[in-house]
Amino acid sequence: MSRTITIDPVTRIEGHATITIRLDDAGEVADARFHVTEFRGFEQFCVGRSIWEMPGITARICGICPVSHSISAARAGDAILGVSIPPAAALLRRIANLASLIQSHALSFFHLSAADLLMGMAGEPSRRNLMGLLASRPEVARGGIRLRQIGQRIVSLVAGESIHPSWAVPGGVREPLSAAHREQIALLLPDGFAIVRSALGLLEEIYDRHGAEISAFGDFPSLFAGLVSEVEGELEYYDGVLRFVDAGGTVVEELPPEHYDLAIDERAEPWSYMLFPYYRSRVGEGDGGMFRVGPLARLNICDAAGTPEAERELVRFRDLRGRGRTVTGSFHYHHARLIEILHALERIGEMLDDPELLDRHVRSDAGINQERGVGFCEAPRGVLFHDYEVDPDGIVRRLNLLIATGQNNLAMNRTIRQIAGTFIRGGKFSEGILNRIEHGIRCYDPCLSCATHAYGRMPLRVLLLAPDGTLLDEAARG
Repeated sequence: MSRTITIDPVTRIEGHATITIRLDDAGEVADARFHVTEFRGFEQFCVGRSIWEMPGITARICGICPVSHSISAARAGDAILGVSIPPAAALLRRIANLASLIQSHALSFFHLSAADLLMGMAGEPSRRNLMGLLASRPEVARGGIRLRQIGQRIVSLVAGESIHPSWAVPGGVREPLSAAHREQIALLLPDGFAIVRSALGLLEEIYDRHGAEISAFGDFPSLFAGLVSEVEGELEYYDGVLRFVDAGGTVVEELPPEHYDLAIDERAEPWSYMLFPYYRSRVGEGDGGMFRVGPLARLNICDAAGTPEAERELVRFRDLRGRGRTVTGSFHYHHARLIEILHALERIGEMLDDPELLDRHVRSDAGINQERGVGFCEAPRGVLFHDYEVDPDGIVRRLNLLIATGQNNLAMNRTIRQIAGTFIRGGKFSEGILNRIEHGIRCYDPCLSCATHAYGRMPLRVLLLAPDGTLLDEAARG
């Protein structure tokens, strides 16, 4: 008799989700689905708001990557104003975005995943968590806390506060950077380098421990997408071109990021509040146009890292599949995050020496000159797009938020099917196997609060109760 296994909730991710695994009559996996169960409506309640408000409003989508949302919204505003922002403002936006990536990646690797990676996927659940890691590997847990603190502190020194800063604005940023704050940022970098180098040293232990997981955790061909610098094809988080690369490393398409919708479309499924973006040109193929974004994708699509230490680590990373080969396993997202932290620290160090960084001119002024603007950047989880249409007064009439987590939705669903099919046999499973399936989602570090959209009408049940608790009336909608 067929049966269904439900994992509810999926733990150690941002947001609310459920996994269902359907077994056939023989107890083998017939299907597995990742259901995003929370409902949010940012695209709807931003309609009618001024373009000037959007960086501050959309930063509230997320408490982990608010900087990326704020910057993408501000860049959409730049396009609507039709301005080039001052060089100092661009440098400051870049630093803040990279610092946000550092703190987010540190949270993912050290706080959400390291317990599984260093204590075993089937370890005792009461100890396989951050508190257990503090007890067994205190240097690792404390290093992660410190690294996240460094990223957050850099954001606050640049943008005024570390969470939901109302600092990036259409035309630039609100405040320049002081010489004193630049020096404080410089003093934070050595600690960051020491911690991430130490974490990279853990990878041999992690790979030795998880040979079975490496080949089963989302290891399949797909497209990879993200930003690269326009000329050198280096890792890029703020500008450049949008590149799609296939599993063999061949560049499939490059286009200006503001024309993302020529390459990417979205569809809905009735069993999830998160949409399913896909690559238009391959929607008719077996994977439905699946592509991956984020740290793994960025390391696969770039021609070079562009900084010395990250470049050396990128070469080692690509040796996982043979020199120059695309790394297709989603287990390697963890490794990629550490390389990106290293790269971000190097880039921030370079920009601190830029003579234009302390320029007081950080904002260009203009009125509404375009009725549509697309803003973008690489958020920690992948490339992020804010697409706004406004009226002549700058009031938002339509918007589309294309979130990185959503772009990984097809791949996440395929990943849990692969893991479940590998480890569940004859209808038999254990807590450790279920944790492996959950960890398949953790590899992508999804941010579900960012990624959920309205699909149809939200289910609602209203009860009218008397003071004594008696049910007087009831209404519901599906």
